[in-house]
Amino acid sequence: MIQARLGALAPHYPILSEESALTDFSVRQTWSHYWLVDPLDGTREFIHHTDDFTVNIALIDHQKPILGVVHAPAHGVSYVGAKGVGAFKITADGEWHSIHVREKPEKPTVVLSRFHNTKLLSDYLQPLGEAIIKPVGSALKPCLIAEGIADLYLRLGPTSEWDTAASQCILELAGGRLFDLSGQILCYNTKASLLNPAFISVGDTKIDWLEYLKL
Repeated sequence: MIQARLGALAPHYPILSEESALTDFSVRQTWSHYWLVDPLDGTREFIHHTDDFTVNIALIDHQKPILGVVHAPAHGVSYVGAKGVGAFKITADGEWHSIHVREKPEKPTVVLSRFHNTKLLSDYLQPLGEAIIKPVGSALKPCLIAEGIADLYLRLGPTSEWDTAASQCILELAGGRLFDLSGQILCYNTKASLLNPAFISVGDTKIDWLEYLKL
């Protein structure tokens, strides 16, 4: 259904999805614009009957996401970001609310996966002191930072490009950043592999998080 609707909306844009046959990089590298889709992000959350699974749809323009939608059907909410427009949360009643990141509070909130929390990750987070740890699944983690509910998400384990593009767009348009551990903003379709490096999502961009966490 997603492929059919996107194809009707923009028939000249290719679609790259976790659930479709992967296009070889020799072809993909010629794409200036394409849709990047994960129809079920947070599969383990879905299997374990939590509500933290999402549908992620991003439009990539020259390796950068310029439109992102993260829909959480079990929560009845959607997060939307579009370059030149802004970042929004759509609640179950259909109301659109503009969202923005917050400054880091004295006791920051860290969002972490229920299934990928390791001792190494805990060690990196020690400089935060008595942080509030909030287990959250799927692409909802950067979205909670975007709406000013959380402050930090550090991911050391593997993810794919369709896991991050939509929420990265939303987070950036809400005033935050998502970048790798060398400080580089994630870009898309730059290599044959579709795996992301380790990365960090933050709300308060005035802080040098890499130095703060000794990453």
